[in-house]
Amino acid sequence: MKISRKIAGALALSAAAAVVLAGCTSRNTDTGSSAAPGATDGASAEGLTIAFVPKLQGIPYFEAMNTGGQQAAEELGFEWLYQGPTTADAAAQADIVRSFIQQGVDVLFVAPNDPNSMAPLLQEAQAAGIHVATTDTDAPDSVREVFVSQASVEGIGQQLTDSLLEAMGGSGKYAIVSCGETAANLNAWIEVQEAYTASEYPDAEIVDIVYAGEDQAMATQMATDLMNSHPDLTGLVGECTSSAPGVAQAVQDADRIGEVFTVGLGTPQSMLPYLESGASSASILWDVEGLGYLTGWAGVQLASDGDLGDTSSLSNEALSEVEYDESTGVLLLGPPTVFTAENAGDYDY
Repeated sequence: MKISRKIAGALALSAAAAVVLAGCTSRNTDTGSSAAPGATDGASAEGLTIAFVPKLQGIPYFEAMNTGGQQAAEELGFEWLYQGPTTADAAAQADIVRSFIQQGVDVLFVAPNDPNSMAPLLQEAQAAGIHVATTDTDAPDSVREVFVSQASVEGIGQQLTDSLLEAMGGSGKYAIVSCGETAANLNAWIEVQEAYTASEYPDAEIVDIVYAGEDQAMATQMATDLMNSHPDLTGLVGECTSSAPGVAQAVQDADRIGEVFTVGLGTPQSMLPYLESGASSASILWDVEGLGYLTGWAGVQLASDGDLGDTSSLSNEALSEVEYDESTGVLLLGPPTVFTAENAGDYDY
């Protein structure tokens, strides 16, 4: 039996879990419950509007975050708004952020495609009396009040490296197919991979890093080109949830399973066929729906002056390792999860 979501407590999400049509705003307006079981003492979610602008709407990863946010809205009683661009475009994302500012939402979360260009808009939102925060991807040089982080930078970068080099036998040449060239989280993970590979795997080398945007087909083509230009390549990393299946598809298409090994940051269901075929050795990720739920919960705390450091009310097992660092303003979901052919089928996103 598949686990619909680790964070599912007493309430099950029904029609709200349906995928939102790209370009439309998803609303959850169920505020019938006056209690806020996920909030700290004294926090009230009734009447709050919490908006989330992802990098890209319509892909499984951000739709799973939306599902988690919707569940938090149902349980805690706030209104959840969700809208993102249909391509990973910073300008299109900025337009949606401006729309939410004009609507006067209470809390605005953004996963910025370009953190630097997003920073002035977050300042504009704050000046309008809106609580501003980031989730999934940070804008550290902005006025954001909290960053809801999926896992530590070091944990993700090191796990990607260890999983790939284990498959490669501890040595060899590999390349990285990333996504947005300005995405702060992807670039931070890559920096860890570079340093960790150099220090822990002296017989391994990263030979190239390329950027496919959030385009899976482009990632497949780039991975194919990398294998052709580096005949001795034995590893590929897909740095986001569109490039992870993309690089695995390239290895499968080239009939090089067992010769070129891949790992990546892919959602369980998108990676399951490749994990089962051997085109991918592992997928490194986290509870994506849990990240969406935690985002909604954090929004309630911001709007009600709740204590982000008091996570005792997050009693669900999947949220048991949440930590808050007041000095950096980072609310951390927990350590990354390694998905393999054995456990990826237990998730429905």
